[in-house]
Amino acid sequence: MRWFLLGIVAFFASGSAVAAPDLDGQWIVTTDRSGNPEYSTLNLKVVDALVSGDSDGDPVTGTFRKGALDYAVTGASGSVYRFVARLDGDRLRGRADYPDHNFPDRRLTYAFTARRVPDRPPGAPRVVDYAPTSFSNSFSAERAPVLTIWPGDTVRTTTIDSGGIDAAGVTRALFGNPQTGPFFVAGAQPGDTLAIHIVRLTLDRDWAESLDTIVNRAVGPSLAAGAGKLGRTIRWRLDRAAGYATPDRPSDALKDYRVPLRPMLGGVGLASGFGSPPLSTGDTGRAGGNMDFPEVVAGNIVYLPVQQPGALLYLGDAHALQGDGETSQYALETSMAVEFRVELIKKRSIPMPRVESPTEIIVLGQAGSLDEALKAASTGLVQWLQQDYGLSLSDAAQVLGSGVKFSVPNLAGRSVGVAARIDKALLQHLPRGTKE
Repeated sequence: MRWFLLGIVAFFASGSAVAAPDLDGQWIVTTDRSGNPEYSTLNLKVVDALVSGDSDGDPVTGTFRKGALDYAVTGASGSVYRFVARLDGDRLRGRADYPDHNFPDRRLTYAFTARRVPDRPPGAPRVVDYAPTSFSNSFSAERAPVLTIWPGDTVRTTTIDSGGIDAAGVTRALFGNPQTGPFFVAGAQPGDTLAIHIVRLTLDRDWAESLDTIVNRAVGPSLAAGAGKLGRTIRWRLDRAAGYATPDRPSDALKDYRVPLRPMLGGVGLASGFGSPPLSTGDTGRAGGNMDFPEVVAGNIVYLPVQQPGALLYLGDAHALQGDGETSQYALETSMAVEFRVELIKKRSIPMPRVESPTEIIVLGQAGSLDEALKAASTGLVQWLQQDYGLSLSDAAQVLGSGVKFSVPNLAGRSVGVAARIDKALLQHLPRGTKE
């Protein structure tokens, strides 16, 4: 331990005396664990040089004297983590002393920084406009937040299409479902659930692109030879005033074919947790991602489990319309204006994405096969019925057997999606509550 204390002395000896700043409030700590950033939420309160608070719910004690912050975090297992730092502008910078995860009698030292979460603006929840200047091809926790928002706030922003093209027809990002974000939701911590209310989705150009292909998972042997020759890009005209789409250069058979527009977001996801690699914007996971679920439309709520401080919400991959399964590999890919509102359900975690419409509750199961995706979806729906309606497993089995419906939202990705859904009218006479 002597070597660590000497390091602290040397670290602070180089600093100059500063007036005691106000450290009260919430900070996001980034600890560099051998090149792997670990994020945590630190809530601080300083009274007469004594520091109290919590770090991701674990108690914090320490001191703040002569510009030096020295605090310890005691984990649930009794392990102690020590942090020492000074203010550098608007950041805390210092060293953390952790138990060695391989050797109980040893310690490890890591550099860390912390940034303060701004105080919530006074007054009612805000409506904030955000014009993106860059886009992400992963649901990464390492990308700097583009905006800090608070539960109840509404954001108006825009997305580009899956190829990176914006409303003006300009390539703005790399292909592969580039996302807008991330949005930092103040107060969100792992173990919470983020509720994303899709307020409005507005198409902002008059065309979309798709393919004339059929994904392999949807093609039987008798069609395989012919389907292998498909893959031509199809441009669609979007009549936004009338609310329908038509092929731009249809065959004679399709010259009168038109479909009603139903704008949706193919991508809605939160950043991956510590120890998990950032999810590609072509993939799905426990906290959403490239779900390509046609029920992510205006008027519905998407529920996702928080895995990082601030949740770090991304959204994109706008579709003017998509049939179940996205069987043409691409839906009607386009760009759009998005308006959404966030709410936070504290200390309530869910195992997988949920969607609530005015008429249904829906769970999206995602896996490498339809069998496994169906199991995940039905399991997730049972868990929802148990969690929110207090049903026993026997009760939930009776509800599923008499009322569940299944759909196949996505067949085009590396994983497939199955949605289990129940009409809320069937549940209206059930007692609401939580079965522990």
